Amino acid sequence: MDPTDATSATATEAAADPETETATEAATATAGASPAPTAHRDTFARDRLPPRKQWPRLSFDLPELRYPERLNAAAELLAPAAPGRPAFRTADGGVWTYEELRARVDRIAHALTSHLGVVPGNRVLLRGPTTPWLAACWLAVLKAGAIAVTVLAQQRPHELRTMCEIARVGHALCDIRAVDDLAKADVPGLRITTYGGEAPDDLLRLPVTEEPYAPVDTAADDVALIAFTSGTTGRPKGCMHFHRDVLAIADTFSQHVLGPRPDDVFAGSPPLGFTFGLGGLVVFPLRAGASALLLEQAGPRQLLPAIAEHRVSVLFTAPTAYRAMLDQLDGYDVTSLRRCVSAGENLPAATWRAWHERTGVRVINGIGATELLHIFISAADEQIRPGTTGVPVPGWHARVQDANGTPLPDGEPGLLAVRGPVGCRYLADPRQREYVRDGWNVTGDTYVREPDGYFRYVARADDMIVSAGYNIAGPEVEDALLRHPDVVETAVVGRPDETRGQIVVAYTVLRANARPDPEALRTFLLSELAPYKCPREFVFLDALPRTATGKLQRFRLRTHPSDANSMAAEGDRE
Repeated sequence: MDPTDATSATATEAAADPETETATEAATATAGASPAPTAHRDTFARDRLPPRKQWPRLSFDLPELRYPERLNAAAELLAPAAPGRPAFRTADGGVWTYEELRARVDRIAHALTSHLGVVPGNRVLLRGPTTPWLAACWLAVLKAGAIAVTVLAQQRPHELRTMCEIARVGHALCDIRAVDDLAKADVPGLRITTYGGEAPDDLLRLPVTEEPYAPVDTAADDVALIAFTSGTTGRPKGCMHFHRDVLAIADTFSQHVLGPRPDDVFAGSPPLGFTFGLGGLVVFPLRAGASALLLEQAGPRQLLPAIAEHRVSVLFTAPTAYRAMLDQLDGYDVTSLRRCVSAGENLPAATWRAWHERTGVRVINGIGATELLHIFISAADEQIRPGTTGVPVPGWHARVQDANGTPLPDGEPGLLAVRGPVGCRYLADPRQREYVRDGWNVTGDTYVREPDGYFRYVARADDMIVSAGYNIAGPEVEDALLRHPDVVETAVVGRPDETRGQIVVAYTVLRANARPDPEALRTFLLSELAPYKCPREFVFLDALPRTATGKLQRFRLRTHPSDANSMAAEGDRE
């Protein structure tokens, strides 16, 4: 993945001249402009796609991205491997072969259509801990031509109700252990079917034929899933993704950067309601004919013993988990690891180097978005440069632009804009115009493109701190703080100040038994950063507030700093 290859060269040209495009792009950018006849009998989702003029410009400039007009993603994902090969593994040593997975998916698909009355295009909510049954339900929904709306087991009734209202969800498949909050959501017209229980109407006990289920002949651009943003403020946005999009993330990032093998064992912490987890634990391993270890509990304390016991070779988790596992590495054999992927938030260079020194594995950093389904900038192996995210994944294009959409020169910070085979399509949401501008997906991240083509993260666009006229990127200060041996986690935000506009405040979690000493931390930072970047205040917490998907909630620290510890505890309970 040389940054001077054709994909990156095209990105460079686009950054210099937004009207410049390759011949292949010109031929494919409007692919699907006239949608293929839909297989959906319920056309709610297609009817609520954004107007075509608000779509991002799509490009399909790799041969593997030129999909046929008719395509069912579930059927494609279940096709590659030999029947007896392992597909899913469980913590207790259980193994589902591909043959068993196909049979169980077909059984659920039959139950959906013959017992529950699901028709192509219906939205089906999926809820439960990460298990092979949840993954099989997701595949069955797609195979039956319906639309999967996978949510987090931790989400509360009011959150579930809102998402069901937005997506007009009429059916739900729910692990019996996670049904209470869904029932409390009291969604009008929602039919909830549980699985994993003893009742005769349990999904897995319904009498169905054992015949194979013929996949619904969906169009490649029929909506396959609606993924809700895990954002920290405002009404959630439903991101609609097509059947071809599901395969495109595997045929770009997974194929060209991750490089999976059929004998790989995937594992990770993100749940399947988070597109980072859906790709890393279901789509990528199945597309490669590999297997995935699906863990119901997948925090740092559970990941290390699981890696050792099950010989995990490909790991997906967040920067926070990599750092948390460093102190526990000595007790576990992690020599089976050959690929470690980090996304969800910025990976500090200090964490990258510490993990590499201890394990010998270079962490593949990446940036993705729910709107784009998975990772679109990354680098692997010797092409990795700690402190940068990487270069555009083959099949993707990126540039840095100002607020008016004008491309900026290398070295100048601006808004990251991306386009490729997958793009943002919000479900009937006016915020589509904010995310897609002049054909580019504008992610809300501030980046710098270096002269050699590598993209370096600066901050979320709304996380830049302006103090006494200086622009200060919180993640840069965090990275420096994490180099202090007593600091486990930190979040740096701006707090309003009458004199300076904002001051820099560092919320910090220390190692056990470390003494809170602001002056010692400030002295350390003065050797690492320019003085104006150093926090004027340190707040010591037991934990940082995070979303259910593990993303840091800086906005809670900015808006309610005095209540930070209680909010962190609440985030842990989620």
